[in-house]
Amino acid sequence: MEPIILANGIFGSNTYIIESKKQCAIIDCGNKPENIKRIIDSRGLEAKYIILTHGHADHIFYVGRIKDATGAPVCLHKDELAVYSDADKNGYNLFGFITGIENPYPDRLLNHGDKLPLGDVNLEIIHTPGHTPGGICVLCEDILFSGDTLFQLSVGRTDLFGGSQKQLEESIRTRLYTLDGSVKVYPGHGMPTTIDYEKRNNPYV
Repeated sequence: MEPIILANGIFGSNTYIIESKKQCAIIDCGNKPENIKRIIDSRGLEAKYIILTHGHADHIFYVGRIKDATGAPVCLHKDELAVYSDADKNGYNLFGFITGIENPYPDRLLNHGDKLPLGDVNLEIIHTPGHTPGGICVLCEDILFSGDTLFQLSVGRTDLFGGSQKQLEESIRTRLYTLDGSVKVYPGHGMPTTIDYEKRNNPYV
């Protein structure tokens, strides 16, 4: 199973579409809704979830429009509401985004260990605080969507609201590096990698 990647979103963010049995999940919303809708329609998919790995502006900017275009429910970890809903905390004000945008209240608040059924697979929610308090990764069989927790040879920044370097390293060591080394990692920015490669080479963990 390989996801569809929409790269070069806001601040170079990645949006992923993963599908199974004509159902799909949209992971992060930094890319334009018309491009996402075009892919979904061309493949005849039902959008079952919009999953936000965390609440920063470059991952949520188009969430309202994507929800309107697809009808899919928005899913966010319960500990991320404070970031997601506050323009001072999610980066809208800090980075000069259009203010006054009202993000839709999440349809589902997620917890660590939740499993979201999609076609004949499950999307497992892994809570990985550190970049933000409610940051998550999403595991689907042998692939991991790591948001801004883990990148190829890097990790997420921890100098914004709710960030903690210590917590981030602990999340990666205890909840990601314990996964099978062959798991392919699709990060919120940049190129894919694997758990084994990062365990052996990432200088930040």
